[in-house]
Amino acid sequence: MTIISFSGIDGAGKSTQINSLEAWLRESRLRTRLLTFWDNVVVFSSLREYMSLKAFKGDTGVGSPDRPLTRRDKNVTSTPITLSRFFFYFADAVNLRRTVHKLRNSDTDVVIFDRYIYDELANLPLHSWIARAFIRLVLSFVPQPDIAYVIDADPDKAFARKPEYPLEFLRGNRNAYIELGRITGTSTVIEPNSVEAMQRNVREVFLQRTSQPDAALTDVPALQ
Repeated sequence: MTIISFSGIDGAGKSTQINSLEAWLRESRLRTRLLTFWDNVVVFSSLREYMSLKAFKGDTGVGSPDRPLTRRDKNVTSTPITLSRFFFYFADAVNLRRTVHKLRNSDTDVVIFDRYIYDELANLPLHSWIARAFIRLVLSFVPQPDIAYVIDADPDKAFARKPEYPLEFLRGNRNAYIELGRITGTSTVIEPNSVEAMQRNVREVFLQRTSQPDAALTDVPALQ
């Protein structure tokens, strides 16, 4: 079984790339399964969302150019919130390990995660030695994806597509993903480009990383 994750700032175009890759893999009759980190891994997700809304009074939903939102959750960075994130992110990491273990016993060929533990770790203050020690602890036991894509994007363009968080936060968050990639040494960054060019890059990386003899992968469609 091949495990793939997609990470990146809001508005980077992750959903477009995930849907494209999944459709491409299914053309070769590969059995794929898509999991969203918030819905399928995060513990007490409904409670955490409710608490966040009550505490921070942010908007809900998905922002769009004609309906911008002001969300207040992961962009809140006070010390008490950071400490609570250590607790919840550790619980999420344990559940991620359990979830992947169950998946390995399934008949799925490729599991695709829409966001991964990396997206939570990118919310931590990476300049802090405590945060870095926590990240190393989490990475020591969570399953490492076979391919951990980071869909990179210009924060200004991402904000224009999906106005939910302040632009300054998106810029800092984008830098956090790049820095986290250096810490983990596992990220595969897909540079900003046209949608089609990024799709080709995602597929090329998949073919390179899954070049081992595997009958399930021999019928993957050629790159277009």
